[in-house]
Amino acid sequence: MKLQHLAIGDRFEYDGKIFVKTGPLTASSDQGGQQIIPRYAVLTPLDQPASGNKTAGRDRVNKAAVLAAFDRFYRTSERLCDTAAQAELAKARSEFLKIFE
Repeated sequence: MKLQHLAIGDRFEYDGKIFVKTGPLTASSDQGGQQIIPRYAVLTPLDQPASGNKTAGRDRVNKAAVLAAFDRFYRTSERLCDTAAQAELAKARSEFLKIFE
């Protein structure tokens, strides 16, 4: 399984360690500290639902509500940023939206 298939908060094993997904590319180790998990990494999910539904972990929150809240946040941030920062903000928005693809 790849990191993008796990929901934030899901536990998994990678490289012999137990992690909790904290972001699109990051996870916290049970031993402490954050680590970037490569997109190509193959992970062993822990605590998966017994139903066998592979998307069950991804559907814990209302996707439409999250996207609407993020859009409001993005519009406000865009208004508050200077012109130089808006390109970087747009790039960050694009990266965030990739987790919903």
